[in-house]
Amino acid sequence: MQKLSQGLYFYPELTVFGETPPEEEVLVRSFLKDKRFLVTSLNAYNALGVGTTQLYNRKTVYNHKRHGDFNLGGKIFSFRVKPHFPLKTTPEFLLVDLLNNLDQLAEDSKVVLEKVRFKATTMDTKKLRYSLREYGNAKTKRLLEPFIAVQHA
Repeated sequence: MQKLSQGLYFYPELTVFGETPPEEEVLVRSFLKDKRFLVTSLNAYNALGVGTTQLYNRKTVYNHKRHGDFNLGGKIFSFRVKPHFPLKTTPEFLLVDLLNNLDQLAEDSKVVLEKVRFKATTMDTKKLRYSLREYGNAKTKRLLEPFIAVQHA
């Protein structure tokens, strides 16, 4: 048995390559003592094709219980309490989340914002509007709503 953090232990499996680390989902579920969370990363925005290319070491965990940065099994997890988040990421959620976290990105925000605006016009309007309403902060809504309205008109 190995200690991962205060009150959190696990039994590593032994393979031919050595001990395996605990699965991320199991680790977070045990830490939160809850199954309602979403593990994501700023890296996920790279798949949207809006000019983000940086790689980040930190994982973000949206949840209903904990807030702060915690080292679990040698990995840094940034826990953020959010009232609403999906159980799985979608492209629409990621686009809204990217705008919510635009100030945390290493890329030029003006360039990314222009590409986000174009990307928004290629997405499912209904799904994007839902994600914006449910998960977008005030600034994100102000930035994105005009492009959804134009697309819908």
